[in-house]
Amino acid sequence: MTYLLGLTGGIATGKSTVAAVFRNLGCPVVDADVIARAIVEPGQPALAAIAAAFGPAMLRPDGTLDRKRLGDLVFNDPAKLAELNAIDYPYLRAAINDALAAAKATGAAVVVGEIPLLYETHYEASFDGVAVVTLPPHLQLARLMARDGLTVSAAQARIAAQMPLADKIARADFLIDNSQGRAVREAQVQSLLAHLRTLQS
Repeated sequence: MTYLLGLTGGIATGKSTVAAVFRNLGCPVVDADVIARAIVEPGQPALAAIAAAFGPAMLRPDGTLDRKRLGDLVFNDPAKLAELNAIDYPYLRAAINDALAAAKATGAAVVVGEIPLLYETHYEASFDGVAVVTLPPHLQLARLMARDGLTVSAAQARIAAQMPLADKIARADFLIDNSQGRAVREAQVQSLLAHLRTLQS
């Protein structure tokens, strides 16, 4: 029987880095961010719905989504962010469910769903357990600014748009501390995988 592990955390806490460790250890990983990009490709209904709701200025001349412009808009307006999430949600949830089912069909012992907004979208019930990737707030802010080229205020707005990391930690079944470097991170993932496999025996 496959164990479905939800993997989440705050923005820029290193979820994808941790997911890569699971992948390297043989676990199929369903990446919600990859799926989220796919559902807003030109010709997809979600992109048409976004353009209808927020205006054609959200599209580049080639018809692709202008992610930066849309991000600047919604992360400074909670109502617009909620509107965007309401548009994306049905398409994203269906595509993620399909991908998780396909990964389970491989017969893998553990399948990981990397879902940044897992708790915000009440997705935890779809998983057997949830692991939260943690990072101290000052490191999270610094990583986000460096990764996305953001000012302090812009980075803080993106962090504030999500559920506080402390709340996710309080709800988690498992924690992965991503502040101690590669060796510690990999050891934590290996230990968690060993534990999950004992639950199936």
